Amino acid sequence: MHRQSADPRAVMAGLLSDERLLRACAERDMGAVFRLLNNRGISTRQIAGDVGITQGRLYDYMNGKSRVEKLVVFEQIADAFRIPGHLLGLARRSWEPTAAGPEYRHADRQPPDGDDLSAVDHFRSADRQTGGGRLYAAVVRHLSDRVAPRLVDIGGGPQVFAAAAALTEMAGWMAHDSGQDALAGRHFARALPLARASGDLPLAANVAASNSHLALQSGDPAAAVQWARTGLDLAARGPRIPALTARLHTMQARALAAALQHSPAAHCLEAARRVLQNAADAAHPWLSPFDAAALASESALILRDLDQLGEALSEAEQAVALREAGRARSLALSRTTLVDIRLRRGELDAAVHAGHALLSTSPTLGSVRVVRQLDELRRLLEQHKAYQPVREYLVHFDDARRTRMLLLADLIPRTSEASRYEAHPDPRRP
Repeated sequence: MHRQSADPRAVMAGLLSDERLLRACAERDMGAVFRLLNNRGISTRQIAGDVGITQGRLYDYMNGKSRVEKLVVFEQIADAFRIPGHLLGLARRSWEPTAAGPEYRHADRQPPDGDDLSAVDHFRSADRQTGGGRLYAAVVRHLSDRVAPRLVDIGGGPQVFAAAAALTEMAGWMAHDSGQDALAGRHFARALPLARASGDLPLAANVAASNSHLALQSGDPAAAVQWARTGLDLAARGPRIPALTARLHTMQARALAAALQHSPAAHCLEAARRVLQNAADAAHPWLSPFDAAALASESALILRDLDQLGEALSEAEQAVALREAGRARSLALSRTTLVDIRLRRGELDAAVHAGHALLSTSPTLGSVRVVRQLDELRRLLEQHKAYQPVREYLVHFDDARRTRMLLLADLIPRTSEASRYEAHPDPRRP
């Protein structure tokens, strides 16, 4: 006999300030959301019925046997229980109040700028855990529906341009994470004049750092250096944000290392370390933080390119140790770098050991960027397949990659993937 169910929307209204719910939404862990509702009197029968799934499927979610992956199910959950769209990386739901509505004219409501900051924070949290591929469309819709109309409002003020810049840059990163670098470049190109129009020089400098990263990924270290220098110039003219300055020095060091300019790269890396080490707390509402874990991760890549593999290994190990599990993509990339450096040092058993930890890192992560890094790593592994532990590991590696590709099938064009599969034949085949 099932218990009498409470009103789910009333229960959810009381949960919207609960850190456990916010964390579950940011991680897109619907099983945890369902458990919170059930613990507060919502029957499993009603939860399943309201969402439009079977109770058996609901139990699988609640017990952690499976996770919600389909966009339509996230939308059904948001609409059934009145979870604001941005908490789940979705566009504003039809039932949510608009910024132009009368409810925003009350003094006890947050202004639109507060909602923009909240949206950025929640999109950012979800992106770190699930990857940008599934969130890109939601960010673009939020820009189109909630931000763009206010850009032409004479009373909007500079903060609207700052919000537009920050969200446009975020869309660029999500496009990059989806493997669409040309689209990412167009977003970054739009974000910079918006940031300048807002008068927020640190935000403009941050966009320049993103352009530097993209130029380096596109194989143009000279452009990457120039973008980093542009960012440093902008940062020097605005309020002092040490973490931002450290990020820009780091991007310059990465580009110089890729161009094999060893001494200048080392000087820039040292400047980044010095700035971050001596930094006082100075946050910026629109900027993603650049911390010790991020610096260690980037330092490992710089030192690897400078062929200083001993120091690179130390930085890679530190990056993995510092990166918390909630940053799934960053942790996966850091572990990929660690395996890469172990292989370059000829430490094959240690590389295989680190490689197994890599394969266990968020196998459902929706990041084309991570898959491409895995492809590069596989090419290094292939060079050592004569060693039996590496050969055996490649079997597990390829199985894990195929699983990731099934989850990303709607994000990666089949034509490009066909060639990759041909390049990576199954090592079990003769």
